[in-house]
Amino acid sequence: MMDKVYGYLEQLIDAVVLFMPKLIGAIAVLLIGFWVVGKVRKPVEMALEKLSFDGAFISFVTSLLEAGLKAVVILLAAGMVGFEFAGLVGIIAGAAFAIGLALQGSLSNFAAGVIILLFKPYQLGDWIEVQDKFGKVEEIQIFNTIISTPGRKTLIIPNGQVIDGIVTNFSRKGAIRLELSVTMPYAESFPKVEKIIGDVLASMPKVLDDPAPEIGIESYDSHNLIVAVRPYVEPDDYWEATFEAHRKIKAAFSEHKIQVAYSEGIELGSIGD
Repeated sequence: MMDKVYGYLEQLIDAVVLFMPKLIGAIAVLLIGFWVVGKVRKPVEMALEKLSFDGAFISFVTSLLEAGLKAVVILLAAGMVGFEFAGLVGIIAGAAFAIGLALQGSLSNFAAGVIILLFKPYQLGDWIEVQDKFGKVEEIQIFNTIISTPGRKTLIIPNGQVIDGIVTNFSRKGAIRLELSVTMPYAESFPKVEKIIGDVLASMPKVLDDPAPEIGIESYDSHNLIVAVRPYVEPDDYWEATFEAHRKIKAAFSEHKIQVAYSEGIELGSIGD
């Protein structure tokens, strides 16, 4: 009985001794291969930039190249531990079919990425709104579009949702319109308020002269007139210009003694600095 145990143990040790170099080699190939793939991406990006390719195309191609090279590294490592390439390809083909059925959404995202690359509804650096999410396009990948919001959040939006929904590109025309609203009492002179707001906007360097700002009565509230203020700014100045406009309009109303109606009543009161 003990002889059989010792025999099995010797066979196990021999198998481990025989297999360990292959396993260590495969792990080394994976580590070195992934490191090399990571280093290859940057030179490829630089080469494509020198050839004057579009930034979105470069981002898409390099992410696709990186995924393909990593797949090759995994195949090489699998071959080193004894997997037959022919059999492995058959297994991969079968697995790919099953995975393809399970991941139809991912495949549609890939196809959508190709459509985005070809028809270019937006490019790198554009300010867009997708699925009610607003931000700047940082990267167009094979499955997702990466955008950065003004609040410094990174949003990963599947390309399929981009194609299926409405995309608002604020950068296509070169300017974005701020959608601001302020209130004024019915008793106040609208031409006076309009001039005050116009002077404020004219004093702001980030507000564009062309197209000209738009100021008008938007609606009638129970206690106020709602005045629409629509200046145009560069997309990158969206939030900074918004905050500055609100601050300066409030200060101008205070300076010119423009009164407001408070929600708790209809009596007019002063507005502070």
